[in-house]
Amino acid sequence: MADFMSPEQRSAHMSKIRSKDTKPELRLRRMLHGAGYRYRLHDRKLPGRPDLVFAGRRKVIFVHGCFWHGHECPVGARLPKTNTEFWAGKRRRNQERDAMQRKLLEDMGWGVLVVWECEVKASSGVSATWSEFLDADRRGAN
Repeated sequence: MADFMSPEQRSAHMSKIRSKDTKPELRLRRMLHGAGYRYRLHDRKLPGRPDLVFAGRRKVIFVHGCFWHGHECPVGARLPKTNTEFWAGKRRRNQERDAMQRKLLEDMGWGVLVVWECEVKASSGVSATWSEFLDADRRGAN
C-alpha cells in the first residue's frame, strides 16, 4: 500500500514537528504547574536535555511522542507504509539514545520518569503516577 502523502507533503509535514514545547509537553506543564509543582525546562547541562527538571527533588521528566520513541500504543506501534526500514532504524536509535541518557542521569543521582504522549492526552489532571514519582522522597522529610 502506498503512502497517502507524496514525498514533498511528507517532508513538509515532518519539518513542522517540534522537539520541544510540543502540545503534550505544554499540557503536562500546565497540569503540573496548576498542582503546585515548579520546574525548569530543557536543562542543557543534563544528558538528554530533559523536558522538565525538578532540581530540588533531583527528578526529571521526559515527555516522549509515541510515534518517535516507539511506544506500545496504537500510534507507537504503527510504522509508515513507505521507507519502513528508515523509520524503524530511526526509532530504534531514539530508543537506544533514550536508554543511554536515562542511565547517565540515574548514575548522576537523578530520578527519571518517561511520560508518553498518549498518557498526557488521556489524562484530565495530574496522574497519581506523576505525583507519586515527584513526591516519593519528600514524604519522609517532613
